[in-house]
Amino acid sequence: MSSPPVAPPGWSRWLVPPAALSVHLSIGQAYAWSVFKPPLESALHLDGTQSALPFQLAIVMLGLSAAFGGTFVERNGPRWAMTVALICFSSGFLISALGAQTQQFWLIVLGYGFVGGIGLGIGYISPVSTLIKWFPDRPGMATGIAIMGFGGGALIASPWSAQMLDSFGTGHSGIALAFLVHGLAYAVFMSLGVFLVRVPRTAKPVADAPSAFEGVQVSARSAVRTPQFWCLWIVLCMNVTAGIGILEKAAPMITDFFADTSTPVSVSAAAGFVALLSAANMAGRIGWSSASDLIGRKNIYRVYLGVGALMYLLIALFGDTAKPLFVLCALVILSFYGGGFATIPAYLKDLFGTYQVGAIHGRLLTAWSTAGVLGPLIVNWIADRQESAGKHGSSLYTLSFSIMIGLLVVGFIANEFVRPVNARHHHVPAPREAADAQRQQPA
Repeated sequence: MSSPPVAPPGWSRWLVPPAALSVHLSIGQAYAWSVFKPPLESALHLDGTQSALPFQLAIVMLGLSAAFGGTFVERNGPRWAMTVALICFSSGFLISALGAQTQQFWLIVLGYGFVGGIGLGIGYISPVSTLIKWFPDRPGMATGIAIMGFGGGALIASPWSAQMLDSFGTGHSGIALAFLVHGLAYAVFMSLGVFLVRVPRTAKPVADAPSAFEGVQVSARSAVRTPQFWCLWIVLCMNVTAGIGILEKAAPMITDFFADTSTPVSVSAAAGFVALLSAANMAGRIGWSSASDLIGRKNIYRVYLGVGALMYLLIALFGDTAKPLFVLCALVILSFYGGGFATIPAYLKDLFGTYQVGAIHGRLLTAWSTAGVLGPLIVNWIADRQESAGKHGSSLYTLSFSIMIGLLVVGFIANEFVRPVNARHHHVPAPREAADAQRQQPA
């Protein structure tokens, strides 16, 4: 596990995206945690805030483990990283199963939140640099395929988890059995990634494509000292804040917007709207990131941020007058949300090279952790205040949407400041880093 597995002659690079997908589709289960909330609240006598703790801790640990574990992922290779992710993520479910069976909620928080959260972070960044090395000609498409899996994991996990709870029961023993099945099933599925993943044998896995090792190569330690890194941090944070602001409150938001009209939105229609947003999130991850290979990373973020601001403006001005307009604008915003996640690794590769790009990506994901707090806080806090002031309908969101427009403009400006990395930041390996680079580079 300590040495990256080198592909044998004739190995198809198209086997690597399925390896990445097997991991990302598994850890994408995190977005389906809400399925377990009501049964846990009933079986263990929890309130809504308590039942959210495992998920909240898991997201915190995702950001922290990606940021602090990124260098180890680069040093030890994708198989090591995927194995660590498998062990932590699956063990988290097994510990949670013990907690549910013994009715010890702290074990569920420890298992799913802390241990499983480490698996989320390491698993999320595990295939990034390997995919970029295999696809130097189409890095946006390659990382988009993998990261699409994280967005789509809940589409599989939600109905699967709900069916298990229907079969096993929603008591503590039924929840424990569901957790146990999850842990074992995901261990098997993620094993496919562990055994399939390979690093390229040569520096040019595609004959007519440039080598992934050519050009600027910057270490993670040097990258965080560059203005480019922090510009991209702002870009990602603003884009994710704008997307998650709608995603987190999608169902009540569309209900509120049309509550005072002649065509109110039903509960089932609101649920269908949420499903559409998830599909747009997934489609954007592969579609927009692939488009970035054609028009460039800076240009695609101009689209995400500039057109995203326009979509928010249209919703704020006219969203409550036409459902198709509201839905269309929201779908576009969520596609940009997913596309932003999938495109950022290729943007980092363009600026900093392939050396330690996974570690740099991990550090940049702290912007996601920040946005995960910022987006829902803006939308929910302002909506609550507006409701207390006697407002209702779409007016609950006018101010928060104006703030989102401003944040997207800030992100747009930050993207315009991104320039090629100054030569003084180019990486000159220290002895240990030189050894790491030699291990990573194909013969």
